[in-house]
Amino acid sequence: MTLSRSLLQGVGSLAAGTVFGLGLAVAQMTDPGKVLSFLDITGAWDGSLLFVLGAAVVFAAVAFHIILRRPSPLFDSRFHLPKSALIDARLMTGAAIFGMGWGIAGYCPGPAIASLGFGNTELLWLLPALLLGAALQAWLDRVSYPKAKLDSP
Repeated sequence: MTLSRSLLQGVGSLAAGTVFGLGLAVAQMTDPGKVLSFLDITGAWDGSLLFVLGAAVVFAAVAFHIILRRPSPLFDSRFHLPKSALIDARLMTGAAIFGMGWGIAGYCPGPAIASLGFGNTELLWLLPALLLGAALQAWLDRVSYPKAKLDSP
């Protein structure tokens, strides 16, 4: 990969992350109270985030439909997509753990990182735990699937 392609990927990633973070902030998904009230369907439920999530799903579905018609992404030689569409116990367990963590903390990883700009001190606990969990999962993948190539051409 040439330096210019690498630089374009970095700038593109920064731009996409900035737009994503701003969108999360505008939608108030960086406010754990707002998220927890959305998840509290038996109490004082606030369904306003349903519109944000719905719009994101519609936008992503249309964008994927258009973008995946291209032979490759703009700043890479190929698309890096999952090799399997299998819904297995490992996927369901991971999704359940992710959902429980989101429900307990009121933060999803994206909004948590976007919240760094607000100086939220809760993140001093959350982000190290998030990074530790990601490192633990990477280690478990290496131990459990030593010959598997999760993103091979």
